Amino acid sequence: MNTPLRQLALQAAAAVLVLSLAWPYFGMRAEAMPWAETAFVIGFVAFLLASFTRQPVWWRLIHALFVPLVWVVSQWQVDPGWFLLAFIVLLLIYRGALSGRVPLYLTNPATVDVLGNVLQESGARSFLDLGAGVGSTVLPLSRRYPERNFCGVENAPLTWLLGRWRTHAQPNLQWRWGDLWKQPLAEFEVVYAFLSPEPMPQLWCKAKAEMKPGTLLISNAFEIPDAVPERVIELDDGAGPLYCYRVAG
Repeated sequence: MNTPLRQLALQAAAAVLVLSLAWPYFGMRAEAMPWAETAFVIGFVAFLLASFTRQPVWWRLIHALFVPLVWVVSQWQVDPGWFLLAFIVLLLIYRGALSGRVPLYLTNPATVDVLGNVLQESGARSFLDLGAGVGSTVLPLSRRYPERNFCGVENAPLTWLLGRWRTHAQPNLQWRWGDLWKQPLAEFEVVYAFLSPEPMPQLWCKAKAEMKPGTLLISNAFEIPDAVPERVIELDDGAGPLYCYRVAG
């Protein structure tokens, strides 16, 4: 079961468990269901289930707060159309979090500077950013190194559109729409990813299968389990380190 379905199943299990006990109890007593208390109990049970199944910490917090927040928001009597609009906007921006377990992270300028130094040291002529957001990495690098080729891949519609507008005039930069898992890696000497902890093992398998020997995979902030980086670059601005993995022959 993939992650979204797993979390949905845990949340549904908590709701069914609590409601299957609460409804008969209050029904037999001819009392109204105390929805506020019930919502918080569902959140607590969902947190326990998420903890018992060893879900990541952020998922445990989401499970604990989801139903209580739904109840709180329901008291505001907001027109449902606003929720639909918010959902559509979030989907257009954060589609990667749903389809690929990859939220939107923007690389800061200090990290871009370090990536530029790595490019110069390695002599690489081609650079790919998987999950390129709005081009905050590949655009400044392509301007700084016009003799090299850069490519960014993004699949969130609104984010891709903004990145396309920002990068359209840069001749050495390709801005591609697509799923990062379907993007071939063989043509690039350096592949950069700022994703999340969960997809890192899958990304490493893809890199080993597709990238040429001697090429470099750089992960911002997130390590690859059971893989030893050739180099770890600590950053001074509080951002996560860069983990550099050399693809072996």
